Amino acid sequence: MDPTADLVVDELTRRGAPVMRFNPGDFPQRVTLTADHHGGPWSGTLRDEHRSVRLEEVRAVYYRRPRLPSVADTIPEPHRTWANDQALAGLFGILYALPVWWLHRPEDDGPASHKPGQLPVAAALGLRTPRSLITNQPDAARAFCASVGGPVICKPLMGGPLRHADGRRTGVPTHLIDPGDIDSSVALTAHLFQEWIPKQHEVRLTVVGRRMFAAEIHAGSDAARVDWRSDYDALTYKVCEVPDTVRRGVLGWLGHFRLNFGAFDFAVTPSGDWVLFECNPSGEWSWIQKETGLPIAAAVAEHLTEGTRT
Repeated sequence: MDPTADLVVDELTRRGAPVMRFNPGDFPQRVTLTADHHGGPWSGTLRDEHRSVRLEEVRAVYYRRPRLPSVADTIPEPHRTWANDQALAGLFGILYALPVWWLHRPEDDGPASHKPGQLPVAAALGLRTPRSLITNQPDAARAFCASVGGPVICKPLMGGPLRHADGRRTGVPTHLIDPGDIDSSVALTAHLFQEWIPKQHEVRLTVVGRRMFAAEIHAGSDAARVDWRSDYDALTYKVCEVPDTVRRGVLGWLGHFRLNFGAFDFAVTPSGDWVLFECNPSGEWSWIQKETGLPIAAAVAEHLTEGTRT
């Protein structure tokens, strides 16, 4: 149930490229694997209830937010944890060993997704970044706000919703803070504080390989001006060009993390400077394609079918 992956499958089908789509979370209970090694690359079969594929015929892997392998709950501990580790090592070990093109490998996705690692790399590559503080010390947070001398925001360090007892799931938006409201609750966990960046608008820049798809995001409400994710109905979009300095920095950033896809969030200041907030290596893009007509799905499909083997 992933509309973004649906778009890629549709594009691959139009190109006559056969696809097997499966969730690693279904292995080993509903997915089977048989892989043979006889002095060369692995051969064999990966199969679920709908499709099967010969491992030697795989040409590319599109890795998009899967669950991890999970054995039956009937297996008692400590054997269940051990068996889950075996399933993970077996399935992903085989996929990693295939000499094929990835978009992109999960061991590269992980380090690149952490905001603390993103900002110094971006700054070293010439991209402007906001002044930031990560702390669990209330006094350090107050001192940071005083040193900024202007508005400060607080935002999550990583994505993921709040899961409420009644089953609801709600996001945690970026919000402007009053330094006077900083209290001992800051000590309970890590917090990310950043200087507020004045902006004309924001930009979602989706990069596939070396192709760039940029869209201005204009906010029509106070909530959306702080965090556009909090009020999608108030947004309007416009396709835009990417400055050469930003293009070079973004490609350098992807190269540093060995990625071939990224969803970058920028603010554009009143003077026209692009300021990078973050990059999501597995970011959503179907909504931007829908709103702007940017051919992102086609670019992903082309990248998978025409990428070189590694």
